[in-house]
Amino acid sequence: MEVLITGGGTGGHLAIVKALAIGLKDRGHRCFYIGSMSAQDREWFGNQSDGACLFEKCYFLKTTGVVNKEGLKFLISLWRQVLASFRAIKILKRHHIEAVFSVGGFSAGPASFGAIVSKTPLFIHEQNAIKGNLNRLLTPFAKAIFGSFHLQEESYVHTSYPLRSEFFTHARTREDIKCVIFIGGSQGASALNDFALMASKELLKRGIKVIHQCGQRDFERMKQLYGAIEILEEIDLFAFDESLVLKMAQADICVSRAGASSVWELCANGLPAVFVPYPYASNNHQYFNALEFDGISRIVHQDELNIKVLFEFIDELSKNDGLEIKKIVKISSILRDKIRPDGVEEIVNTLEKILEKNKIIEK
Repeated sequence: MEVLITGGGTGGHLAIVKALAIGLKDRGHRCFYIGSMSAQDREWFGNQSDGACLFEKCYFLKTTGVVNKEGLKFLISLWRQVLASFRAIKILKRHHIEAVFSVGGFSAGPASFGAIVSKTPLFIHEQNAIKGNLNRLLTPFAKAIFGSFHLQEESYVHTSYPLRSEFFTHARTREDIKCVIFIGGSQGASALNDFALMASKELLKRGIKVIHQCGQRDFERMKQLYGAIEILEEIDLFAFDESLVLKMAQADICVSRAGASSVWELCANGLPAVFVPYPYASNNHQYFNALEFDGISRIVHQDELNIKVLFEFIDELSKNDGLEIKKIVKISSILRDKIRPDGVEEIVNTLEKILEKNKIIEK
């Protein structure tokens, strides 16, 4: 079967593209990809071996986001989406695509609209607890919408989040708090980076190791600031690491944004977290993502983030929770039980069943 996967823009979207492509290819399906020239899509699947290995062919169209644009910029972005949609229709026909799978983001627009026009079955993966603008628009035309949060819709199929296997293989139940990791994402998050700087000296005094992913654009600044307070040599500071899961595996607590991939990766790893939702995320979706873990995580608005919150969380997890078991053991175990490692398989199984049923009906 020929399946075209589309979408991207951010690492979260693209991680799902990669996981789905691996799962589909393992089942003998041929995969194609349509992304955008103006996002991270080409970095992931353009000149790298991943693209050549996973996909029969990758296309990167000249598109930009439409949401939050005004005036002439809005019209230009919309026109680019229209032109790219016509090109996507040709691509679907050229490769005899039998299903289009959208993971969202503005990169997904052309192929998704192309699927609707060409009457190619369209499937959607919604990452977040609140639907994105494009997915809301596409929902009436989709055969199924997959997701891991609890959305109440007729065509919604609840599955475990499609993560790479290493997040499970490196998982462990935490028993003590000896290491804290701060994750600001590959692009960095200044508010989290500044908070990590404030908290690190006290963490080190308590004998707690500090790992800090600060992002490329903030790396030099953070390096200088840690140096200024003379603790740079004691901090595991880095901009970005493709083996982030190995860093997570060392940690016992995480301070992180609440993007969909982040919350489920931490969950799979059994890593308790303080979530600081990005306050400007579309429809405040990061806050609602974090709510899925209410009671087993700490959710803090960015303007309320302070050192006291972190150390209260550390002290809370360090207490015994009955039968002389520390609360961190209980929380870490609950997290690991909340997600299964077969999210991709669940999605592919459902996709195949729906398409097979459609073929029988058409006959």
